[in-house]
This record gives sequence, C-alpha cells and structure tokens, in this order.
Amino acid sequence: MGAWSGFGITFRTMFRKTFTQGYPQKGEEKITAPRYHGRHQLNRWPDGLEKCVGCELCAWACPADAIYVEGADNTEEERYSPGERYGKVYQINYLRCILCGYCIEACPTRALTMTNDFKFSNRTRELMIYEKDQLLAPLLPGMEEPPHPRRLGADEKDYFLGLPPTGQPDTRTGQPAAKEAEK
Repeated sequence: MGAWSGFGITFRTMFRKTFTQGYPQKGEEKITAPRYHGRHQLNRWPDGLEKCVGCELCAWACPADAIYVEGADNTEEERYSPGERYGKVYQINYLRCILCGYCIEACPTRALTMTNDFKFSNRTRELMIYEKDQLLAPLLPGMEEPPHPRRLGADEKDYFLGLPPTGQPDTRTGQPAAKEAEK
C-alpha cells in the first residue's frame, strides 16, 4: 500500500504547472523573497571608495572555503578605501559557495552583502570564479572611481558618519510626533 500511495503523489505532481514553465523563453522570471541569499556584492562609500578593508574575516568565516582575499596597504597617492588597507584581490568561487551568508555576518564594515540575483550558470569553471571587478557595486551619481582621497569630511569621524562636506549632524530627539502633540 505504501509504494502505491507514493506513486500516486508522484503521478499527480508530474503534470502540475511549475513556475519555470515559461522560463527563460517567455521572459517570465521568478520573484525571490526580499531576504534571499543570492550573488554577493562589494559595497562602496558615498564618495566611491570601497568599504572592503581586506581583513579576510569573510574568508575565515566561509565553511566551503569559497572566498579568497588578499589585502594591501593604501597610500596617499592611491587610496581605494578610507582605512589603512583595502582588498587588492577578492574572489568568490561560486562552484564552492553554498550561499549560507556567514561571510556577510563576519564582515565588520558591511562591505559584503548578498543581492537577489540567482542566475549563476556559465559554460566554463573559470567563469564561475567572480573577481573583484564583477563583485563591486556600480558607481552611482556623485561617486568617483577610486583611487582618490577621501571626500566626505575633514576627519575620520565625519567620513564614517557619512556626512557630505555641507551636511549637518542629525540633532533630532527621535520623538517628533510626541512634541507636536504637546503643542
């Protein structure tokens, strides 16, 4: 009886329409959940400098040994990140990666995040190793391609708070609705 009931479930689901029925020919793409762990992205500061400081904590946290990071020192002539170091070489091998998210939890600067991109197929094994230029977030308007000096403040405190040169610190108390109700 058990084997026949299992076959019945299989037979019922064989002809069910799936979400991949028209993909990719008809252009119907699956919409992922907002917290889906997809392709990695190396983020930038608002002036365009990289957030990665080459600490290699993401590589140490990776249980599949899929991440390789090689750090280097910044100089005043060539500055790629606001700190003392930057990630000179950054590679993720997606043939090994299990998309667990331990690397993004280990990152102290929130330089590494995961996007919703789930298309990873390629024709060769070499193309499945993503290099730093493939992982870096695109430059947005107002950002400048590194290397360049820090542009977001006179000192490190202003820079890491993300204040633009003309910006003002946030002096709100956090309860504006309560103050307006008292008036």
